[in-house]
Amino acid sequence: MITDPKKRDVALVVDDSPETLRLLTDALDGAGMTVMVALDGLSAMRIVDQITPDIVLLDAVMPGMDGFETCKRLKRDAGLDGVPIIFMTGLAETEHIVRGLEAGGVDYVTKPIAIEEILARIRVHLANARLTQSARAAHDVSGRYLLAVNDAGKIKWATPQAQKLLADALAVDADDNLVLPDPIPQWIDQIQKGKAASKTVAMASSTANEQLRLQYVGKLGPNELLLRLAKDTGTDSPAEFPRELGLTTRESEVLSWLAKGKTNRDIAQILGLSPRTVDKHLEQIYAKLGVENRTAAAAIAVNANRRNS
Repeated sequence: MITDPKKRDVALVVDDSPETLRLLTDALDGAGMTVMVALDGLSAMRIVDQITPDIVLLDAVMPGMDGFETCKRLKRDAGLDGVPIIFMTGLAETEHIVRGLEAGGVDYVTKPIAIEEILARIRVHLANARLTQSARAAHDVSGRYLLAVNDAGKIKWATPQAQKLLADALAVDADDNLVLPDPIPQWIDQIQKGKAASKTVAMASSTANEQLRLQYVGKLGPNELLLRLAKDTGTDSPAEFPRELGLTTRESEVLSWLAKGKTNRDIAQILGLSPRTVDKHLEQIYAKLGVENRTAAAAIAVNANRRNS
């Protein structure tokens, strides 16, 4: 395992077996990790209140709160949503494996623990978690309106921009989690089965005269689908401009909303883009139209619309 001398990965091991704890503590420490130990689920909950581990090794069968319930509770914490949880147990039946994965686990190993195998699995899951975190950070910085949902349609994470729009539009459940309204979960199910009529679906907003749109972008992982959120401020479709203007489809959309008097930030929200991306599209539009500002570009767009009407 590659170790950064400035930062040791932190593993939380939750198990009521002293032998298993001793075995894993020695192995993980030897692999360059910092190890925290909990004998039961409640102790694990108290530990994560103080420090966020990089990975969790969790026994499925424990007295009191079992590993499945512990995993569910850990995953309710937004700060732990991206932390991989590997189940460890002597239960090898398919129903137990499925139960562990449905609870939020990323992997399932059976006892007795094979040290080399579990270290290899830890390396893989830590690498995947870092890639996911890097992607989320890049999305946040880009200012895009993106969110990810699981196979059941539950929101796993959202960029700050998308979070703000969703907070204005959606209701929350008993755990204060945003809930996507019907028919969004059904649409997500159809997307996964390849039976959806469209990769875009409308979603009502609590804000007057506004409607949100969700667009399926792709699958990030085994249980993580990426969606783009956009805001419509009217029912009119973007205008189609003559081919001789030389505009791409996206540039036509930007110009259309510009002609309707929308600001760059409005256009970014409507199309699910970052303001910087809108700026770049406008630069290309100005160059292709031979103009220097938005007023001149809007005038050309209005004239083109009149000719087409």
